Amino acid sequence: MKYIFIVQGEGRGHMTQAISLYHILTSNGHEVSHVIVGKSKRRVIPKFFLEQIQVPITQLESPNFITDKNNRSVNVLKTLTVNLKKYRTFLGSVNEIDRITKEERPDAIINFYDFLGGLYFLLKRPKIRHIALAHQFLLNHSEFDFPKGRFYDKRSLLLGNRLASYRAEKVLGLSFQPMKDESGKKLFVVPPLLRDEIKNQNPTSSNHFLVYMVNHGYSNEVRAFHKKYPEVPIHCFWDKKDEPKEVKVDNNLTFHQLDDRKFIDYMASCKGYLTTAGFESVCEAMYLGKPVLMVPVEGHYEQMCNALDAKKAGAGVSSKIFDLEILLDYLPNHKDVGDDFRKWCHSTSETFLSILAS
Repeated sequence: MKYIFIVQGEGRGHMTQAISLYHILTSNGHEVSHVIVGKSKRRVIPKFFLEQIQVPITQLESPNFITDKNNRSVNVLKTLTVNLKKYRTFLGSVNEIDRITKEERPDAIINFYDFLGGLYFLLKRPKIRHIALAHQFLLNHSEFDFPKGRFYDKRSLLLGNRLASYRAEKVLGLSFQPMKDESGKKLFVVPPLLRDEIKNQNPTSSNHFLVYMVNHGYSNEVRAFHKKYPEVPIHCFWDKKDEPKEVKVDNNLTFHQLDDRKFIDYMASCKGYLTTAGFESVCEAMYLGKPVLMVPVEGHYEQMCNALDAKKAGAGVSSKIFDLEILLDYLPNHKDVGDDFRKWCHSTSETFLSILAS
């Protein structure tokens, strides 16, 4: 079969999922002829994505979240107003998707949670299979546990799910652990799409912590911990564009620009991992047997859901504050769930090929 991918460009998770599925499909005789990435001014497409996706890649303006002036929390009102003002730009992006689709004539479009994909099927109504894929769709499951309160945020996120999966023939919810499919909702629960680079690692336990921050505003908290515990080695990864490739504060604190190979190496050897509750990197840590402290981005309800779901699956602990001391205190109590999680992940290729073929 022939596929086109539409991939959300906000963060790295959807991109690594696309890489994994790209290799599963192409190694089993299928074709991915074009990849469309939703463009964000705050994010640059990582080099590893451009290197591993060996087909034409088109970047298009896409709706994305707007953060506060400190680059920490999601500003919901500003997100809505800014994106509404750019509706003509997004219509142009939809038209470009239509042009590419008519030229490529794929059997299906797989949408990695970019709203442009939903808008395309809403406005153009193409006669092509639409497969919607993301961890966010697991929130549609009747057994998913939501954080208490935040009714408006919950409804907004579920509405976003409806848009991203508009006219989808199948909705694939990536999950930390097995759950029953819900055919009435066209919902299939599937294992994480981890890259081979993670699966091929031989994890060790060094003395350093690994930190991944989507929003670089959290660097102040890391520096505060380092001041209190200067003897603890810390490696942080961020995408602060005005900083050099590596900022070495001293022998035990280094900030790195996003580098996939280096990140995986530090992940495989760390003693604990602090992240802002993105699905993909938490899965990577679980696969490698690393305890995780998850801190949802302020105002980011989806990440609050991720943290609760991952904690339930045994990934580690969650917190409202970006404090490595919480992870340090948690380490003696962590129970490794790596064996069960790896077993779940080893069914990924077979599961996806079966669902997409039916």
